[in-house]
Amino acid sequence: MDFARLWLGLLLPLVAALDFSYHHQEEMETFLKNVAQNYSSITHLHSIGKSVKGRNLWVLVVGRSPKEHRIGIPEFKYVANMHGDETVGRELLLHLIDYLVTNDGKDFEITRLINSTRIHIMPSMNPDGFEAVKKPDCFYTNGRENNNFYDLNRNFPDAFEFNNESRQPETVAIMEWLKTETFVLSANLHGGALVASYPFDNGVSATGTLHSRSLTPDDDVFQYLANAYASKNVNMKKGDQCKNKMNFPNGITNGYSWYPLKGGMQDYNYIWAQCFEITLELSCCKYPREEKLPFFWDSNKASLIEYIKQVHLVALVGTVSPLAKEDASDFDPPEASEGAGQEDRKAHAILSSAHVKP
Repeated sequence: MDFARLWLGLLLPLVAALDFSYHHQEEMETFLKNVAQNYSSITHLHSIGKSVKGRNLWVLVVGRSPKEHRIGIPEFKYVANMHGDETVGRELLLHLIDYLVTNDGKDFEITRLINSTRIHIMPSMNPDGFEAVKKPDCFYTNGRENNNFYDLNRNFPDAFEFNNESRQPETVAIMEWLKTETFVLSANLHGGALVASYPFDNGVSATGTLHSRSLTPDDDVFQYLANAYASKNVNMKKGDQCKNKMNFPNGITNGYSWYPLKGGMQDYNYIWAQCFEITLELSCCKYPREEKLPFFWDSNKASLIEYIKQVHLVALVGTVSPLAKEDASDFDPPEASEGAGQEDRKAHAILSSAHVKP
């Protein structure tokens, strides 16, 4: 037996290195299925629904218990390619998956994240839009919307004004997904600018719109989260790297201050799902050439990892177990510990941001 060849095979990654190119639906599915098969102990691949044209909306979960929630393990998510022509985030999430699974047990930081977090990664929320784009283009193309020509980031229920747009399959899939998982922290990856944007995207005078802003009760937390990402991305932090675009001090902005929008996903996450979500604009060019992808990975890798870590810092957690009525008078509330709260069928977590929402 050739023992040298045997040992070499054991040392090589189970999945061939992911190349820096754009992966269309079939290629993306092949990669995700290979990862799920070869790293089955720490991954779970599932579809949360289908696009207008019937393409699966894939989510790969990475964690020590990938198929089910465990009490005390926070739920985190990344969603990319909501606008089909904004493509960098899609590829970054594929590379993030590759980086996480191949470094488990080798890199202390990554291993600790996988041990302590359940990470949900959706590379493409709008696969129909992505497939509609025929070639890279830095500006607006017809792939932005879904196949019914709806902008998915204007398609969610809005807390501040009625949104009568017909809910699209991709939007409904996200809304239903948010009901099945108790997400604590999230980011939505876009392109066309270089900034970390935080809620609200819409608002009323009570949230500060008379002063060209719309702030949540957790504004300090959201600014902290946006800074956590931008501070690790040198170009984003500069705030002025996109020509003929608005400058953003420290690479962050309140969404409404940048431009108001109705029916956005990050506001929906915060109001309806109690999930802290920010929007990450990762490239001045919406759909850059493939040879630029290694640069974007190098620029964002540390930020993507750093942002996941924040799920353990933004909340307090405690559990409440059911008690018989006769025991209620003797009940002492459990002590809270730092971390991110969740719930399961037997115990209910108390999730509170750094400042409790009214």
